[in-house]
Amino acid sequence: MLVGVPKEIKNQESRVGLTPASVKELTLRGHQVMVQHNAGAAIGLTDEMYAGSGATIVATAEEIFAKAEMIVKVKEPQPQECAMLRENQILYTYLHLAPDPEQTKALVKSGAVCIAYETITGPNGGLPLLAPMSEVAGRMAIQAGAAHLEKSKGGMGLLLGGVPGVAPGQVAIIGAGVVGTNALQIAVGMGARVTVLDKNVDRLRQLDLVFGNRIQTMYSNAHTIDDAVTEADLVIGGVLVPGAAAPKLVTRSMVSRMKQGSVVVDVAIDQGGCFETSHATTHENPTFVVDGVVHYCVANMPGAVARTSTFALNNATIGHAVALADKGWAKAMKANPHLRNGLNVCQGHVTYEAVAHDLGYPYVPADSLLA
Repeated sequence: MLVGVPKEIKNQESRVGLTPASVKELTLRGHQVMVQHNAGAAIGLTDEMYAGSGATIVATAEEIFAKAEMIVKVKEPQPQECAMLRENQILYTYLHLAPDPEQTKALVKSGAVCIAYETITGPNGGLPLLAPMSEVAGRMAIQAGAAHLEKSKGGMGLLLGGVPGVAPGQVAIIGAGVVGTNALQIAVGMGARVTVLDKNVDRLRQLDLVFGNRIQTMYSNAHTIDDAVTEADLVIGGVLVPGAAAPKLVTRSMVSRMKQGSVVVDVAIDQGGCFETSHATTHENPTFVVDGVVHYCVANMPGAVARTSTFALNNATIGHAVALADKGWAKAMKANPHLRNGLNVCQGHVTYEAVAHDLGYPYVPADSLLA
């Protein structure tokens, strides 16, 4: 199979779909790989490194989209990339379609086979291709929140970990999944007082066993969220409904009653955000203020640490990329139901139920197309 890796063009996005090591995994199996000039240069992955792994370096994304049978990316295709997709071409990347009707419409129109990293499942449950970026984003969320609590960044002027004689800041983490757990580790390490909320009591028990009285665990409902948010100096939103739009758990009323100069970091913003006041921002302009509360809602947070993120992501994605190249998309999905769960749009149909429900498309099960 001819595999193409274009340079990412989303704002401040320096990650790349395949590392040179991943390229070698494909070329050693007889596949051809085209990589756009300087696709990985921003994170120290040079054209020479890719060529040394067997890739062909090409000048433009247009050439890659025109020739490649499978496109491997990191972030969702931008409008000009969607326009270059063609019928039955495989697109393997993050998509986050539920809050993005325009992208969904463009992918449906293209007739391409669009596989979303974030909905591929694992044998033991979970979302293994989303997990590494959730780990990065969860850890970054505390860094970003602590930085924006500084007065010069619009915050209240609070040191999250405090100092002897001065109380540390209060952090509320909504969601005890991968994002929430990684945020929790960093917040506790910095010495903050942490409350974590989730509906999964077994998960709260696990965290309690690990962290003990260093954290407070709360069952998540409207009342406990209201209490935790209005008492906190920093709130992390880390909830996820796989493939679907994130639920709006923090209302505008709650935000209006938060402390002046407090900070929210909405890690769920890729799926529309879990704060009613959120809208997506960029690394270039990461924050905005609502009712005196600083909102950090960058939609590609791991892009800020693009080198770490690229290697972590490739560790998770390369196995399925090899399967798709070896077998073709239909045979690979027949052989692996977890990969089949990643199929979101295929040959003009929406094949992921949550996306179809949220955006009003007829739902066409992937199995029916594979048959």
